[in-house]
Amino acid sequence: MQVLSLSLRDFRSYHDVRVELGEGLTVVTGPNGAGKTNLLEGLYFACTGRSCRTSNEREVVSFGAGAARTVLAGEGDDGLHELSIGFEPGRPKLMRVDGATVERMLDVVSRPLVSVFLPDRLELIKGAPALRRAHLDQFVSALWPARAETRRQYSQALAQRNALIARIRSGRRSRASLESWDAQLAHHGIALMADRRRAVDLLAEPFQRVATTLGLEHEPHVSYRPRSRATYPAQLATELTERLDGDLERGFTGHGPHRDDLATDHGGHDLRAYGSQGQQRLALLALLLAEREVIAEHRPAPPLMLLDDVMSELDRDRRQSLVNLLRSNAGQSVITATDLEHVPGSTDDDVTQLAVAGGRLLVGAR
Repeated sequence: MQVLSLSLRDFRSYHDVRVELGEGLTVVTGPNGAGKTNLLEGLYFACTGRSCRTSNEREVVSFGAGAARTVLAGEGDDGLHELSIGFEPGRPKLMRVDGATVERMLDVVSRPLVSVFLPDRLELIKGAPALRRAHLDQFVSALWPARAETRRQYSQALAQRNALIARIRSGRRSRASLESWDAQLAHHGIALMADRRRAVDLLAEPFQRVATTLGLEHEPHVSYRPRSRATYPAQLATELTERLDGDLERGFTGHGPHRDDLATDHGGHDLRAYGSQGQQRLALLALLLAEREVIAEHRPAPPLMLLDDVMSELDRDRRQSLVNLLRSNAGQSVITATDLEHVPGSTDDDVTQLAVAGGRLLVGAR
């Protein structure tokens, strides 16, 4: 779906605003604190039903307001659609698609997919493996929506096994009671590992190409690092049995796909440990852009790209390379910057310009 417009009411610094996006690149400019990031967050919130910046979503409601509302209008092959979300702290979100109430915006097939770059998302490259696992599973779900169920089933089986481990430690159950849960966990685990491996295999070539284009040297590479070497459920079940003593000592399952990782490296060195912040930033951009390319090949449309303050730490050549990549592929992108000059080609006729200040869309922006 192509996003046509976004309306925000009492969302962050925006009391009441409506913005229109271009078919390709949209550049949002304004001084620091003008509300550029808030606008991107509003787009993300409208597409997913959640914030990309905070787990405390009370923060998205404007000071002094009781509730926030987003309305996103878009157009797909099947016509026009409207996604609306009303959020009042302390109450469930009211989410509607074309007037019909939905439980989760993420389950809506017609919604726009969205990918976001924020400066603090560098943790995806240099942070804990759990962040990368979650991101990889989101990528799998974006590629093949039905595969999201595999991750849920694995998580449920893992929770049941951990609960049973606690009962065995307390003497309320025997070790023999684990056998059936080991079998279930192994069954779902092998399926989950297969999904992740296939997804990363699809990412490998575009990641290397995009990263090189952006200036990340020495053969950049992305790889899947599973904790288990098992290829069949019986093998994983055996590994779980062999590690039971350690699990009982720890009180939880310490082996399996819930300990996997997604690694980025160049020149054979892990960027998490040995990359500079500039190299990690390029790797994150390459990862998101490569994912967008792969998703475009498997879904009707590529994700909407939201890039916040991405130009501030890139030199002129890398800025140009990034804009060329965004404009050479189908799909919409929104970049924020303090000045139009920071975004090469931003004054071209096919680029939409928005200027914001103090939570307002300035007159004269087109």
